Amino acid sequence: MLRARCTLLALVLLASACGGGSDATTDPVTTASDTAADTTNASSDDSSAQDSAEGEPEPTEAPAPTATPMPEPTPTPEPAPIDETNLQEALLDAQPGDVIEIPAGTYSFERGLSLAVDGVTIRGAGMDETVLSFANQVSGAEGLLVTASDFTIEDIAIEDSVGDALKINEGNNIVIRRVRTEWTGGWSTDNGAYGIYPVQTTNVLIEDSVAIGASDAGIYVGQSADIVVRNNRAEFNVAGIEIENSERADVYGNVAANNTGGILVFNLPGLERQGFHTRVYDNDIYENNTENFGHEGTAVAEVPAGTGVLIMANDRVEVFDNRIRDNRSSNVIVTSAITVGFGGDGSDADFDGFPEGIYIHDNELSGGGDNPDGILRVLGLLLNSGAEPLPSIVWDGFVDEAKLVDGEIVDVNRICVQQPGAEVLNADGGNDFQAPAIDSGPHDCTLEPLAPVDLALAE
Repeated sequence: MLRARCTLLALVLLASACGGGSDATTDPVTTASDTAADTTNASSDDSSAQDSAEGEPEPTEAPAPTATPMPEPTPTPEPAPIDETNLQEALLDAQPGDVIEIPAGTYSFERGLSLAVDGVTIRGAGMDETVLSFANQVSGAEGLLVTASDFTIEDIAIEDSVGDALKINEGNNIVIRRVRTEWTGGWSTDNGAYGIYPVQTTNVLIEDSVAIGASDAGIYVGQSADIVVRNNRAEFNVAGIEIENSERADVYGNVAANNTGGILVFNLPGLERQGFHTRVYDNDIYENNTENFGHEGTAVAEVPAGTGVLIMANDRVEVFDNRIRDNRSSNVIVTSAITVGFGGDGSDADFDGFPEGIYIHDNELSGGGDNPDGILRVLGLLLNSGAEPLPSIVWDGFVDEAKLVDGEIVDVNRICVQQPGAEVLNADGGNDFQAPAIDSGPHDCTLEPLAPVDLALAE
């Protein structure tokens, strides 16, 4: 019995030692290792808390965002100055509205230049400052060829081209201003034919320009309409200024001197347009006595050296208020195409080779006729053995008999002259020039003045 009690007591004590009792307040047994671990953990936690409190930086306000700077734009390179190396490229690349400026200087070209873009302006620094030289030209028929409308060229010179200096073909609204064309070696048949040369154009203004040395015409406007040629100088050309097969032209304020013929108003056969309505006024036309150096077979090759104004086969021409002097063949010549060998073969059935409706009045005429050239020399010999100068006005005497009414020229087709003191020579061409005579009476008439050309470009 005693052994049993002792055994039971031992079990109870063992259970208590092992924590197996049911009393919730009984403390668990703590070992030395547990105590050490707990102390280490507590110390670590305190240290971490202290480091956290002491080591973290004080919170600061975030800086305001800043804009990212834009990269600097790449500057557009300045275009290279125009010169002989890039002018043709600039002409090819041009757009309507462009102004191609060529600085002062002399630029040499071996090839002709061309422009085919509407609405372009070519501008130099002055007709004696910017010079396009074609003295070394080896290709191209012109110095500058323009096939465009709304074109302006100004303040520039074109020199020594093998063919025409400046040709504008089939354009509208053309302005040529302060342009000089010149063959610098003097007049020669080897020079190009035309200096300033708009052809088949409409609305044309040529002003303040100079043309020197052309083997055909210095300033020529052909097969065109609505034209103003003003304040120019033409010297040492075969024809100084020529209006050919064109409608409505005003030619005024010009100087035509030292050419073979000063100012010419022509119609030629074989062309679609027939010219009429040209006013030639307030010009100085003098000493156009240069030998004819035109190419054989051309119309101007027939112009007598020493011609002031020559009207050939054109209609409705008014010549007034000019100063015309000292042109050695005659100051004013009016002729049919027959006299110079054009249109008489009937090859152009629509060509009217007779000048009609010509009105010459109120000019200052002096000198001239004292050393006539070509057929006029023969006329002088027939008239008075050459002892006296030819009259200031010479008419070849051909009449279009198909247009006569009761054997008379109708008023609107007459050649009328109102020049006090001036005489008219009828060369009697209709009778093979057998009996030339001074006969002013049939020309004592007047015609209605022509209306001015209405050209907006000239306003």
